[in-house]
Amino acid sequence: MATTTSEPTAQPVPPFSEHDKLGPIGAKASVLDNEHELRRVLVAEFAATADAAREAAGKVDANLNTAVHDYRKALRRARAVLALVARALPKSERRAVKRALQEARRGVSPTRDHAVAPEVIHGLALDEVSRDAANAIVASAQVALPATAEIKQLLAEGAARAAAQVEALEAALPETIDWSTIEHGVRDTYDAARHARRAAKRSKRQFHTWRRRSKELTYQLDTIASLAGGHVTELAHEIEGVADTQSPAVDLVMVRDFVRTYGQGIAPEAFDQLVASIDGQLDDLMRDSRSAGKEAFRKSPRKFARRLGKAVRKDLTPPAADDVVTV
Repeated sequence: MATTTSEPTAQPVPPFSEHDKLGPIGAKASVLDNEHELRRVLVAEFAATADAAREAAGKVDANLNTAVHDYRKALRRARAVLALVARALPKSERRAVKRALQEARRGVSPTRDHAVAPEVIHGLALDEVSRDAANAIVASAQVALPATAEIKQLLAEGAARAAAQVEALEAALPETIDWSTIEHGVRDTYDAARHARRAAKRSKRQFHTWRRRSKELTYQLDTIASLAGGHVTELAHEIEGVADTQSPAVDLVMVRDFVRTYGQGIAPEAFDQLVASIDGQLDDLMRDSRSAGKEAFRKSPRKFARRLGKAVRKDLTPPAADDVVTV
């Protein structure tokens, strides 16, 4: 009688939790695989941005321009964190927190413009007529600069409004946050930046939007990198490099609006000549920046999210035994 040998029974692969979109994370512990801890960390990150805004508001007397810059940067980071968890929030709460952050930031935008515009204008290549017009506009704008006490009050009120959003955010979030929520937040920000880059070919306003979404994407990737590691940091640096190329053009977009706002008393011919000069230099900067950002924003949002997931997996997977160097 022939005997049959049975095949060894395959051992089942331990299942991963349903929410885990990263696959087998490995032995390295990370809050990205702990839904309760991930929620806590992200709320703490949002709270840290509010604290940074309050600290910046308290430094007006030491250096007004630095205080305004740090304050606006902190609120931009707050918006980036909000976008990371947006899919987990009710629409009404998400919009309310977003609106409060926007109002707090926009309140001091004119102060930022007054601080940056003269320096940017000074560095422009202008003919004599345009230079005289630019100098007259800078001098005229100084009269409209808010008093330091008023700016200090705006910063304090805005910082208090941002701090109130911490409690609102924590109350509105569910008990847990999973990776899919974070992934969607990054995808949405990347998608908005990608769309704005395309539209920026014909729109200066869209170029500025591209810059804002790019900065927020960088802050989001920085946050994830702090929970993962170097591979995500490399991805963040790619986007940050693109954002750096946008800065000169964004400054000129701001200067263009600045000139239009405070140039009413300038002779029409001189004014038009100055604006035409700014537009010519701005068009060149925008074109160069869009070209520099083409590769970083070439992928679809889905493929970019996959690349991010792959980077996280690499960061959280322990090295193979052959890769470990013993001393």
